[in-house]
Amino acid sequence: MDEQKLSDKEREIADDKMINDAFQHLLDTYLASRHRKRVEIITKAYNFARQAHKGVRRLSGEPYIMHPIAVAQIACEEMGLGSTSICSALLHDVVEDTDYTVEDIENIFGPKISQIVDGLTKISGGIFGDKASAQAENFKKLLLTMSDDIRVILIKICDRLHNMRTLASQPANKQYKIAGETLYIYAPLANRLGLNKIKTELEDLSFRYEHPEEYASIEKKLMDTEKQRDYLFDNFTEPIRKELDQMGITYSIKERVKSPYSIWCKMQNKHVIFDEIYDILAVRIIFEPKQRIEEINECFNIYVAISKIYKSHPDRLRDWVNHPKANGYQALHCTLMSNLGRWIEVQIRSDRMNEIAEHGLAAHWKYKEGEEYTEDEGELNNWLKTIREILDSPHPDAMDFLDSIKMNLFASEIFVFTPKGDIKTMPAGCTALDFAFSIHTDLGSHCIGAKVNHKLVPLSHKLSSGDQVDIIISKSQHVQPSWINFVTTAKARAKIQSIIRHENRKIEKKGEEILTNWLKEQGKEMTTSIIDRLSDLHELQRPETFFLALGNHTIILGDADLDELNGKNVNRKGAKGWRRYVPFLKSKKDEDNVQKTEQLSIGKDFNKKKPVIVNEQTISQLIFPDCCHPIPGDDILGFIDNRNHIEIHNRSCSVANKLKASFGPRIIDAKWDMHRVLFFDATIEIQGTDRTGLLLDIAQVISNQFGVNIHQLTIKTDEGIFDGKIELRVHDRNDVNVIIENLKKIGSLQEVQQI
Repeated sequence: MDEQKLSDKEREIADDKMINDAFQHLLDTYLASRHRKRVEIITKAYNFARQAHKGVRRLSGEPYIMHPIAVAQIACEEMGLGSTSICSALLHDVVEDTDYTVEDIENIFGPKISQIVDGLTKISGGIFGDKASAQAENFKKLLLTMSDDIRVILIKICDRLHNMRTLASQPANKQYKIAGETLYIYAPLANRLGLNKIKTELEDLSFRYEHPEEYASIEKKLMDTEKQRDYLFDNFTEPIRKELDQMGITYSIKERVKSPYSIWCKMQNKHVIFDEIYDILAVRIIFEPKQRIEEINECFNIYVAISKIYKSHPDRLRDWVNHPKANGYQALHCTLMSNLGRWIEVQIRSDRMNEIAEHGLAAHWKYKEGEEYTEDEGELNNWLKTIREILDSPHPDAMDFLDSIKMNLFASEIFVFTPKGDIKTMPAGCTALDFAFSIHTDLGSHCIGAKVNHKLVPLSHKLSSGDQVDIIISKSQHVQPSWINFVTTAKARAKIQSIIRHENRKIEKKGEEILTNWLKEQGKEMTTSIIDRLSDLHELQRPETFFLALGNHTIILGDADLDELNGKNVNRKGAKGWRRYVPFLKSKKDEDNVQKTEQLSIGKDFNKKKPVIVNEQTISQLIFPDCCHPIPGDDILGFIDNRNHIEIHNRSCSVANKLKASFGPRIIDAKWDMHRVLFFDATIEIQGTDRTGLLLDIAQVISNQFGVNIHQLTIKTDEGIFDGKIELRVHDRNDVNVIIENLKKIGSLQEVQQI
């Protein structure tokens, strides 16, 4: 007993030392910054938070107060924020996790800190209902508060960064949820604010937990090729240094190595291997201008000087100094041919531009007397205006809301001209119809087309920077439901939805009457339970959508609906929208059995922390949606759908990314345990030059791979160039990789990739 007490006492002493050291490090960092030295209020916030979280530990086992201190450290050291932000970071979990209220925070620390803490406090439930993730509603509240104080979003990013750094202590299903939210929302958000270092770390950490084997493989290859890169860097920069020294420029040259996540994305998008990526290394020249007013000219002077040493690629000059990116990023990018025959990108920046690249818009922000917050009025206010438009538009569920965020908040910007020559800023990827709605609702509602650069184009035409757009209208034109499929801006989408919703109310009322009359014929009365069950049968999430389908006669009530209400076993394969990808089995009989097998249904006692095992016995009980076709060897996860069945997705699937961000609590871990018995679909795309015997060579490569069959082979040739698709039945991912590697050895094939 005494030994136990001694052990507890020792642990308490060790914890106190760790906490005190962490807080002292925070104070030291703050005192070394350019902010006013308001140590007293920071110490007050620390003591308050430490007392509030006393006795509580994180899953990792460390005292909980270490988390707020770490978040405050990131805010201070990595974002350069001041005392109000540091205090808010220290207090950000107090209201959520203890009995203290926002009013208590306001009484002790004032309205500004309490407002930020309120914005940071996590909430449960919300407007999206029980089935949607609280994260989406939490994010919406965060954006609302952000309209008043941008520091809310900055501290939230700090909070997320520390959670990602300590994610190892969480179970796998939580890791996928948090990593998915991070990749879908927080990394793009950090990028939009110009926080490039933090954005890169968030992406890499998400990648590390979602695809651990690929992450480890790329990390190892980066380590193995480090000496080669160092030699290339030294060889390339030596003559540049001599030239800059002769010019009398104060500078530093840094090596920029592409991040593992960026490398992986390029490997996926370009269908190449690590060795085929040639822009892993880039060179960054950071200089101190002799006169601040001349820094743009000095960028170009350096470019001219180094382009005399190395040949410059004419199509790869990017002038971000005269035309900064939306997040404030400024630099001059050029690509030069090294003496070793490699194209190398060179980024030329002043020290001020580099600070903006590292800290984003935070490099512009300053605090007045009393730490009143000011911001870059132009860029930031335009961004906040976009946020308000998104928040003002109706979003029936979390998925729609997060889609609007992705399409509008994180999009790059283009500049479009009106017929009179006025400039209008629009998100990249926007259409002529988006432009019409941005000017006026009536213009969008009656739009039939547009003239872009004096050329007639349809409503769905995507605009480019520099286009001059003249909208053509007709009074007989009315809003069409199909418009929602190609508009991208929150404003256009909201207006179209509002008009269609008004028109749909009449149809919904008609559908309600149809259901009422049908139920009367069956001797039943309409109840919420009946509506939910029939909506679920037809895979419609909202009753309004079900009534609309009834009113439009796209759903006709029949025997399946009656069986559902009477509790009989319904073959949902016949219900509208039900689709399932079934792996190819050993025989047609086995395949038929899969169709008839009852799907696994999740009960209250299901342990979400344990992975669902996909093997020959369980695979027929799981749903494989059409969005992705994972095969053994792929990184997968499970998703519990509205009927408590389990869907299996690739972790990198675009639908899965939305599900992780919107419905995180319904994500579960999934693992393969297959034994090369079943067959799965895989499609390989090939391109190259045609020749006699090529088809035979391809067939031999595939037939030599044991247990793999060609299901379908399609090849088209045109003037000696061919492209084709090979549909295979394989056991696992390794089969596909071996086949691709062997196909690449065929001389006539230039491109081989899985699609």
